[in-house]
Amino acid sequence: MLVSRLLAAKGTDVVTVAPETPVRDLVDLLTGRRIGAVVVSLDGARVTGIVSERDVVAALAAHGAGALDLPVAAIATPDVRTAAPSTTVEELMVLMTTQRVRHVPVLADGALAGIVSIGDVVKHRIDELERERTALQDYVAQAR
Repeated sequence: MLVSRLLAAKGTDVVTVAPETPVRDLVDLLTGRRIGAVVVSLDGARVTGIVSERDVVAALAAHGAGALDLPVAAIATPDVRTAAPSTTVEELMVLMTTQRVRHVPVLADGALAGIVSIGDVVKHRIDELERERTALQDYVAQAR
């Protein structure tokens, strides 16, 4: 299956923040939207970074409560691992595992087209296994 099909099922909405957004506002956004990461972007289309819960925790460990007043750009990961709509889910799983990332923005022609989380991949895999189980049960039932 392709990443484009995952996005078709989950939607293409991507939460973004400007680089100058205070970390305090980022924390409110992550909590309010119940998400684990946001894309850092000046225009909502070009990816300049990604910032996750892990980045917030690392900033708090390094700077204490003062981290909340830093701009998001100060704690974001600038080297963002991305996928294309034509990337297979298997390739995406390898990327997420080897690079130890849980959120991968999807770019189509260089523009932000969606984001896939490890939860989306796990849900896809569980659904796939359930379909296989049902097909095998049906096959066994028909063979009797």
